[in-house]
Amino acid sequence: MPCALTHIACPDLVVTTKTADVLIIVLPHQFIPKVCGQMKSHIKPGAIAISLIKGLDASTGGIQLVSHQIETLLNVEVSVLMGANLAEDVAQDQFCEATVGTLNAASGQLYCEIFNRPSFQISVVNDIASVELCGALKNIVALAAGISDGLGYGASTKAAILRIGLVEMHKFASSYYHGVELSTFMESCGVADLIATCYGGRNRRVAEAFVKTGKSIDVLEAEMLNGQKLQGPHTAHELSTILKKEGKESEYPLFTAVHKICFEGVPPQDLLKLLAKL
Repeated sequence: MPCALTHIACPDLVVTTKTADVLIIVLPHQFIPKVCGQMKSHIKPGAIAISLIKGLDASTGGIQLVSHQIETLLNVEVSVLMGANLAEDVAQDQFCEATVGTLNAASGQLYCEIFNRPSFQISVVNDIASVELCGALKNIVALAAGISDGLGYGASTKAAILRIGLVEMHKFASSYYHGVELSTFMESCGVADLIATCYGGRNRRVAEAFVKTGKSIDVLEAEMLNGQKLQGPHTAHELSTILKKEGKESEYPLFTAVHKICFEGVPPQDLLKLLAKL
């Protein structure tokens, strides 16, 4: 028997925005200003938004959370959702988790009702900055993991990369944002997403090919991702801009090493030498 029609796809952004009570925003973060500009004057009064975007905005000269950027552009409440849920696994209905970061308990309950399923479990925390930063920064760590894989290193080396990466993620979050909770890094958005991305994500896969083929990240992105965009290199570049400006590169050896290898011509073979300075 045919199922009752409960969802209607609409390709018109303005039409969709006008009738939406909840805006679920998922796109490469470099396109946010343009898309939000199209939406701004059409948002339904009382609408709220949740961002699934993994990235940072450094266009203002500092690091700005994507959720704050959206909130400023659209003048709506914005929460975030991040976690260990690779697209292919979700599509196959495998068991996955996600973390919602929100300052509004009622919104958190609503997002649980929207997203929670037997195979897609949701937890809610009130630490938006940590949830969002985990989603962005883990992609830089995944690039390091992919470089390690491309060089043929084993499980112990990758484990060390994940540990160093997690330390730098927490250190950056704690240094730049108030209210950061270590417990958030134990949620799906933290260590679980870091593990999933460093073993199965596209940033890891492209970084491995970067080492093995000698091709540029841009070329590999076009060849391997069928139109998808990597967030790791862009985030690494924006983060490096801030760390250089503030003279803090030495405090984040993994983040700095990834940027040097991807953008400054440092050979991938120097990865462990750069990390050994920790």
